[in-house]
Amino acid sequence: MKRVFTWLNNSLEEFLMGAGLIMMTAIMGIQVVFRYAFGMSLSWSEEITRYIFIWEGFLSISYCTKKCISIKVEQFVAMFPKRGKALFKLVNHTIELVFFCYMIPYAFLYLRSAIESGQVSPACGIPMYYIQAAPFVCFILAAFRIMQRWWIELQVVKAKEKGGEESCQS
Repeated sequence: MKRVFTWLNNSLEEFLMGAGLIMMTAIMGIQVVFRYAFGMSLSWSEEITRYIFIWEGFLSISYCTKKCISIKVEQFVAMFPKRGKALFKLVNHTIELVFFCYMIPYAFLYLRSAIESGQVSPACGIPMYYIQAAPFVCFILAAFRIMQRWWIELQVVKAKEKGGEESCQS
């Protein structure tokens, strides 16, 4: 069970985004073959690809948070010593966490309205709440990843001389 949690912690977003990219490539490749080789177009391929792309975009928020890839003022942060950088990042992560905690209820309301509407996608008949669940699920995952980063930076701030090796590089 520990190995499962370790794998989820280390590879969840990468696996899902890689699988999504492979599926999008395969689906659009099949679409091209059908269009040019058989002279017919698949009505569902572009729709499915679009929905996978939406999920990929929201998953990338969590991935970037986990890997500390974000827009920063690098020169400003670089002026600080290691503990100062960690303190700056701690404040940054706190602001990010507040933002996502603010957004989660709105994403839930968006999802709930999609469930109540009963809307389905035009070509495939997929319930739209499968697609509209992406913000809710991924904002929760991003908030969790931010809390992980926050804890790591807090350990660096609290440390005397030894720093966290897992701290964001910058």
